[in-house]
Amino acid sequence: MSRAGFVGLAGRPNVGKSTLVNALVGGHVAIVSDRPQTTRRAVRGIATDTSAGWQLVLTDLPGVQRPRDELTRRMQSRVEREIADSDVVLFVVNADQGIGPGDRFIAKALLAANAGTPVICAVNKADRIGHAELVPVLSDAAQLEVVDEIFPVSARTGEGLAPLVERLAQLIPEGPMLYPADQTSDQPSEIALAELIREQVLHRTRDELPHAVEVQVEEISSDEDGQVVVSALVWAESDTQKAILIGKQGQKIKEIGTAARPEIEREIGGPVYLDLRVRVRERWRRDEGLLDRLGID
Repeated sequence: MSRAGFVGLAGRPNVGKSTLVNALVGGHVAIVSDRPQTTRRAVRGIATDTSAGWQLVLTDLPGVQRPRDELTRRMQSRVEREIADSDVVLFVVNADQGIGPGDRFIAKALLAANAGTPVICAVNKADRIGHAELVPVLSDAAQLEVVDEIFPVSARTGEGLAPLVERLAQLIPEGPMLYPADQTSDQPSEIALAELIREQVLHRTRDELPHAVEVQVEEISSDEDGQVVVSALVWAESDTQKAILIGKQGQKIKEIGTAARPEIEREIGGPVYLDLRVRVRERWRRDEGLLDRLGID
């Protein structure tokens, strides 16, 4: 009998949840950045081992936070829904920062919402500190009442991932595979491509535009030569932000497009013409209509 189930990842922003999902899946399904609010949607990465007979549907969730606007309210609401529907919760903490107030806040929230769902704690970035420094972090994690088991891991190097995966596979329920064995994500193409573009925006604007930008793929079509054309809007909140995104003589948006194109071509499997335009929508993070169109529910 095979096993298949949902694993919801919980944790503070920037503890490495997206990197961990990518490592477990073996592909680039979740964008990675050290900027706040990198993950805005519930991104499902699918890890399948047909020989062992299991499939883990890993839901990379936004970092747990107190809502400040309609965007973060939706993000936090999605976290709560996905965690409630998970077969296993993977609580990710940062080894080189130790267990802090944010981790304890999340642990209490998980404990209050927990209805018998196993909670596995992945102490990520264990490669960044020595054994003597890691031991007290593991001890502090063990004192979090909601945690059932602890695994020190490094999503970057792969250290400790094999036993973590083995345990997660043991905890999910028996049943048929939920997705085809070769599928690694359930994101619609428009969302997946928009996220690859936004990843490059984050890498190339750094602190100038920490979380004021969103990307919307308007159309995926083919030109008369059969080349795929991806048309996308980059949303900013002000003319100043728009100017930063475009850059002097259009250099910044060109850099973003040049960096995003190879990732999009790998996703699509062929040459791509990428058409990027920057638009301004003031206070878009409070615009429910735009958030609906962006797929942030």
